[in-house]
Order: sequence, then C-alpha cells, then structure tokens
Amino acid sequence: MTSPNQHQQSAAKPEPTRALADRLCDWVVTVDHKKLGIMYVAAGIIFFVVAGLEGAAMRAQLAKPGNDLIDPATFNQLFTMHGTTMVFLVGMPILLGMGNYLIPLMVGARDMAFPRLNAFGFWLFIFGAVLLYFSYIGATGLYGTAAAPDVGWFAYAPLTSRTFSRGNATEYWVLGIMVSGFGSITTAINLITTSLCMRCPGMTLMRMPLMVWMMLVVGVLVITALPVLTASQVMLLFDRQLGAHFFDTEAAGSAVLWQHLFWFFGHPEVYILVLPAFGFVSEIIPVFSRKVIFGYPLMVAATVAIGFISLGVWAHHMFAVGLGPELNAFFAASTFLISVPTGIKVFNWMGTMVGGRIRFDSPMLFCTGFVAMFVLGGLTGVMLAVVPFDWQLSDSYFVVAHFHYVLFGGVLLAIFGGIHFWFPKAFGKMLNERLGKATFWFLFIGFNLTFGPMHVMGILGMPRRVYTFPPDRGLDLWNLISSLGVLVQCAGVLCFVWNVILSLRKGKPAGDDPWDAWTLEWATTSPPPEWNFDRIPVATSRRPLWDQKHPEDPDWKYE
Repeated sequence: MTSPNQHQQSAAKPEPTRALADRLCDWVVTVDHKKLGIMYVAAGIIFFVVAGLEGAAMRAQLAKPGNDLIDPATFNQLFTMHGTTMVFLVGMPILLGMGNYLIPLMVGARDMAFPRLNAFGFWLFIFGAVLLYFSYIGATGLYGTAAAPDVGWFAYAPLTSRTFSRGNATEYWVLGIMVSGFGSITTAINLITTSLCMRCPGMTLMRMPLMVWMMLVVGVLVITALPVLTASQVMLLFDRQLGAHFFDTEAAGSAVLWQHLFWFFGHPEVYILVLPAFGFVSEIIPVFSRKVIFGYPLMVAATVAIGFISLGVWAHHMFAVGLGPELNAFFAASTFLISVPTGIKVFNWMGTMVGGRIRFDSPMLFCTGFVAMFVLGGLTGVMLAVVPFDWQLSDSYFVVAHFHYVLFGGVLLAIFGGIHFWFPKAFGKMLNERLGKATFWFLFIGFNLTFGPMHVMGILGMPRRVYTFPPDRGLDLWNLISSLGVLVQCAGVLCFVWNVILSLRKGKPAGDDPWDAWTLEWATTSPPPEWNFDRIPVATSRRPLWDQKHPEDPDWKYE
C-alpha cells in the first residue's frame, strides 16, 4: 500500500519532464534573434566536429604511402562532404548566426526586422543540412548501395553527369545546399534591413560598429552571389533529370560554364566567410588594446571595396582551363587589386595595437593568431594570382594549404575569438581563461603542423584529391607530420567543448560588461532580456558606452 506522500511524489515526477518539454518547445518555436543566433552557432559547431572527423579520416588514410585504410570511393565521399560541410554548414551558419545574435544589440534594436522570416531561414538551413547528410542513408551509388555525394564540394562537370555519377547522391548534394541556401538568403535580407532601418537614435551609418558594416556587405554579397549558385544547381538538375544539356560537352553544352557560374558564387563566398571574421577582429582588438580602432573611415571604405571587387575575381580559379591571355591578365590584375583593401585592414589592426595597453586574454590571442595566419594565406593567394605560378601549382596541395590558411587559420580562429568574447554576453558566464588559452595553442600549433607542410608537398608535386601516394617521392615525412597535426587540433577542440560545458554549469558570473567594452550590446544585461533593452539607447558617437562611462571625455569630440 502506498502512502499519500508517495502518491504526491509520483504525481510530481512528470513536472520536470513537462518543464523541459516546454523549454525545448520555446526554442523550437522562437522568433527571438538571440535564441536563433545561439542555435545557428550550436548547429555550426556540431557540423564542425562532423567535418573535422571526416578530415581526420582522410589524413589517417594519407599518413603513409600506399595505405589501404579507406577505399577510393569512400575517400571521394569524405572530401566531398568535408568541403561542403565546412563551407555551407559550418562557416556560414556560425558567422550568420553571430550576426543574427549581435546586430540588433549593436544597433540598439529590439529584434531583427523580420523575426518570423528569421526563424523560417534557420529551419530551412537545418532541413537542408539534414537532407544533405541523409544521403549517407537514402542516396544510392554506382552499385545501388548507400553512398554520400562524391563529386567534390565544387561539383565540376562532367563529374556530375549521369555517366560518372550514378544513383541519386548528387541530387541530395544539390537539394541540400539549395534549401540551406534559401535560409542564408532570408538571413541576408534580414541583416541588410536591420542594419539600414532599425538603428537607434543617433546611430548614423558612420557611427555603426565595424561588425555591422561587415555584416551589411556580407548580406549584399549573399543575395548577389548565392542565387547564381542556385540557378546553376537548377540547371544541373535539369541535366540529370530532364535530359537538358547545359553542361554536356557532347551535346553542345559547356563544362566550363559550370565553373564560371560556380566560382562567380565561390569566390565571393570566401569574403562572405572572411568579412564577418574581419568584423569580430575589428571589435575585439580595440577593446583589448584599450584604443579606438585606427582609421575607421578607411576600414569602412575597404570593406565596401572588398565587397565590390570580390564579384570580379572568380576566374582566377580557372587559369588552367585556357581562357586566353586577355582574360587571364584581367583576373590576375583584379586579384592583385583586392589585396589592397585587405592589406589596409591588416595595417589598421596593427596600427590599433601599436602603442596600446594590450591584454592577451583568450579572445585577443585568437585575433592575433587570425591576423598572422590570414596574412600568410593572403600572401600565398597573391603568389597564385601570378598566372605562370598558378599553372605550375594548380590542383596541388599548395592550393589546399592556401585556402586552409585563409578559411581555417583565418576564419575559424576569428570565430573562436568571437565566441570567447561574446559568450559572457549570451550566457552570463565567463569561459575558463586557462582552457581558452589551451584551446588556442592546441589549435594554432596543430593547424600549422597540418597545413604548413602542404606548401612543401604541393611544390614537390603532390596533387590534391588523391586517396594515396607512392613512396620515394619525398612526400612521406610531410604527410606524416600533416596527419599528426590533426591529433593536436583534436585536443584543442576537446578543450573548447569541455570549457563550454564547464562554464555553462559552474562558470564565473560575467556581469553586464566583463571586458570594459564600448558598443551597445554591453549596455544591457548578460544575457539580455527578450526585448534587448528596457529603453532604446541613444548613440552619441562610435563608442556610445564609452560616453556613458566617461562623460568627462566623450568620444564624439574626436569624430
């Protein structure tokens, strides 16, 4: 026989479950830009781990010559899904998610301009990502067995034709990216509208934080370049499903047309990923240098110039296809030209740090690492803009090293810096500083061990996208070092994950403004309320929070 107290306890047991279900439902149906931003970043981190495991598997296969750990077909699937995931399911959601969270707070708005459209875009991204990875279960390959897409993240024709890509795995690649791309376009529309139309009183365009400027230009690039990729994917579906011949060279189509359409999206995509990273660095370095950003108007001009010029450099990916000397010269010149506004930013960051009272907390460590690695990646990019040099090293591991120094050493280090900087704002808890610095050094050292030797491998003639290599070519040691570097990176990712878990459970309370910053997101509570601000703030300068803290020395005197 049970007592009345036991009946009460048993009746009370479902309550925590119901409360948990209610909390989960709140996140699923939310239109709050902050929750959507957190979910974007969390999803991106999950896919980062997945893509990292795919990359680690490839490096395990290439650790020694003649290895048979992974068969060629599986290797093709791995590098296709690794590249696709890193670009579309890691870089874009994390960076657009950070913009989603921060832009309304930075401009003093209650929410994004179109909250429901914002939520719709997030779930489109999730559906597209799940659809892409469902290919591991639902897609069929050459022999009718389950197979992921294996055409590379670039999906060059004629690799995507029925002749060379049997089954329906390529359709999963097309539809997954297309659907998630629609989500990115809706987010871009929201970012543009919020930045231009939702600013608080006093915040003119030239008082906007540089992060807002970067995301504004990114939004323009997304709605300009991504529809071109979508259109080319529709053409590819027509080729595969309806008997069209857009990219079929045997029926008067053009395989090079796919390259033009893809890279018209693909190179602005580099700046879609890099510009938000520039924004993180441009907000973090001044705070930890205790100096106002050096050359704000020039930074804004350089950002707009990068956005404009990036739309005219796509064919430097195609120097080896035979475009002719005139087009090669044009795209080489435009590639050299875009390095000018990019170099302006680097000098402005350095100018901000020079003479500053620099504090090397973990966000600043990640930002200085970003500047160093991005400069190295940019310099090898300038080298590849020289057409004869590009001819020699095209499709070699030198190119792999170049774009990883830009997109991993650059973008991902900046992402980790941004997460360490704004985590206290989002959750009201400080990340552990010791674990944060350990994360940086493991990632920094492991990254250079993995991708530094690839420059040498490329010069020695190792082609990319090969699942093995012969011995006695001088490549054995370099490949082994590169593979061992992955283990060091894994240690860094584990440090980061443990840091997040530990800090969420029992992290030190952050307070509203733990870094003594000066942009408006730090003017509200940590975490912010659903409505962001109790009263809409007024911006009196580019550093409105500084003006509140130091009325005797307001920033507007120096504008």
